[in-house]
Amino acid sequence: MTRLAAGDLAPALSLDGTDGPVDLAALAGRRVVIYFFPKAFSPVCTDQVCSYRDELPAITAADALVYGVSPDPLDELSRFANQFDLGHALLSDPDATTAQRWGAWGPKTVNGQAMVGLLRSTFVVGPDGTVESADYEVDGRTDAAARLAGLSAR
Repeated sequence: MTRLAAGDLAPALSLDGTDGPVDLAALAGRRVVIYFFPKAFSPVCTDQVCSYRDELPAITAADALVYGVSPDPLDELSRFANQFDLGHALLSDPDATTAQRWGAWGPKTVNGQAMVGLLRSTFVVGPDGTVESADYEVDGRTDAAARLAGLSAR
């Protein structure tokens, strides 16, 4: 599994989302936070998406957009976004092709069980399309605050 690092060109990302289709190439000129989360409605994932919801005004003030990506189907993500009034789009990657391109899919251990699946990961893509930060194995509860601190430091 290849992991991204700061300075790498961001891989393609074109997915259907809760607010319509999203293509990273069309967002050139904007700073974009992209976080990958494993499962809608699971406890840590709920904490993570809600923390982005709570930090969204400050992230927007830092002139960045936010998108969450999950292998969940779009209808499940729509229910999730609506239930928690997220204010930012969630994108469906049902075959994990995008997650694999971004290095966010691979072996992991959950509750003592070895498996292959989505790795909770977060990236900041700069206006020029390069990766400004790539964080793997992030803590879903503190991810949004960490991203905001990085955006504010720029």
